[in-house]
Amino acid sequence: MNETKVLDKGFVRLVEHMGGDQGVVQAARVSYAGTTKGDEKDKKLIAYLLKHQHLTPFEHALWKFHVKCPIFVARQWFRHRFAAYNEVSFRYTQTKDDFYFPETWRAQDLKNKQGSVAAAQLDHAALSKAFRASVEQSFKAYEALIAAGVAREMARMALPVNLYTEFYWTVNARSLMNFLALRADGHAQLEIQAFAEALSASFRETAPWTYEAFLANVWKGSNARLDAEKEKACAASPA
Repeated sequence: MNETKVLDKGFVRLVEHMGGDQGVVQAARVSYAGTTKGDEKDKKLIAYLLKHQHLTPFEHALWKFHVKCPIFVARQWFRHRFAAYNEVSFRYTQTKDDFYFPETWRAQDLKNKQGSVAAAQLDHAALSKAFRASVEQSFKAYEALIAAGVAREMARMALPVNLYTEFYWTVNARSLMNFLALRADGHAQLEIQAFAEALSASFRETAPWTYEAFLANVWKGSNARLDAEKEKACAASPA
C-alpha cells in the first residue's frame, strides 16, 4: 500500500483504487455505446468533461484511503459528505497516548477571521510546554476515569481534539476533486492542507489524466506545489 507520512504521526495510506482514468472514459462513452478510442482521444475527453462540468463520469473512479489525523482535522474532513467513512471508536477501544504537537504556533490572522499567520514574535517554546502539560493532564484524567471503572464512552470526554484518530475513506474522483479544491487551498487550515497534498499525490499517480485536467480546468486555489503542477498541466493540457 502507498503511504505518505503527514504531520508528526499521521499518514495517508492508499488501500486500493478502482477505475482510474479509464473508468471515467468508459462511463462517459457508454452514453454512445462506445469504449476507448486511444490514449490521445481519451485524455482529451477527460479534459473536455471537466472543462464543461460534465461530472458524473468521474463518480466511476474510486479510492479507498486509510487516514490517521488529529480529531480536529477529521471534523473538518467529515464535512465532505459525499464519501463513505468508518472511524475508530473510542467507545469500543481504549485510546493510547497519541497526540499531535505542532512544531510552531501561528497567530490569528486579523484580516481573515478563520485563518492564521506565521508568528515569529510568539514564545513558541513556552507555548509548547504549556500545551503539552495540558494534554498530559487531560490524558491522566482519562486514564484515571478508566481505572475508576467509568465507561470508555464517557471517559473519552476528557480527551482533547489533538488526539489522533483513524478512519477509512472511500471517495470517487468527483468528490476527491472537490475536497482538494477546498482543502489544499491556502485559505484552509495548514494541518488539513498537508493531508490534502498527500491525497493529491496518490490522485496524480493513479489517475494522471484526470489529475492533470483537474489542475488545468478546476483548480483555482493557492498552493505552492499544486500551482507549480498546474503550470505544467496547462502547458500539456489538450485543447
